[in-house]
Amino acid sequence: MRPFQELVREACEAEVDGWGFRWLDGRATEERPPWGYARLMAGRLAAATSALDLDTGGGEVLDEAPVLPPTMRATEAWPPNLAVARHRLGPRGVEVADTSAVQGLPFADETFDLVTSRHPVSPDWPEIHRVLRPEGTYLAQHVGPASAFELIEHFLGPQPEARRHRHPDREAEQARDAGLEIRDLRTARCRMEFHDVGAVIWILRKCPWWVPGFQTEDHMDRLRALDRQMRAGRPVVAHSTRHLIEAVRPAQR
Repeated sequence: MRPFQELVREACEAEVDGWGFRWLDGRATEERPPWGYARLMAGRLAAATSALDLDTGGGEVLDEAPVLPPTMRATEAWPPNLAVARHRLGPRGVEVADTSAVQGLPFADETFDLVTSRHPVSPDWPEIHRVLRPEGTYLAQHVGPASAFELIEHFLGPQPEARRHRHPDREAEQARDAGLEIRDLRTARCRMEFHDVGAVIWILRKCPWWVPGFQTEDHMDRLRALDRQMRAGRPVVAHSTRHLIEAVRPAQR
């Protein structure tokens, strides 16, 4: 393994724009949920006439779909990702709306027969209901409660209140309160392994909400402790939690 300072410098200088994770190839691994969200999403998009992908990141997952519906829109709020998504998806005719400074979704009522999202920031259930057509579907993979908290709490200490956030049962209840019917709700807990300190630093830069305000100089002792563990042959292990949720706007009576 390369020297500690070299790994730190490399990870601090690496690009983190977009929503791809290839920089971690050979340095970290994460199990995937068994349902294969990208495949499910692609199948639904191929059958749709109009669709919206929320919080598309850099458009990576949406761009995996071989066939897009005639009307395809996406949203993104983080400026670096917005630029990446527009560059990637524009040639495929996808308009990506900037939602960084807007309330709600900038689309008319009953516009889409499919709304998708992989890891939305905070689902706005009334707005999802509003833009869906009757009998339209919301299909998404959400981050679940206490995801990667073994790593997060290494830097922040115990987070008992935060561990309760993003529970799938609570999100399903919120969707029902907004007028949607839950058709499917599945959960998964997936093992993550980090094999060098650079991988840890990079993921904390990539996902800045994990350890807000993360700076290597402020956490050097904790980073060195992880580095010693990994040099001794023991990866840093955490677990991501995910849930697949499918909800439908009922037909009008």
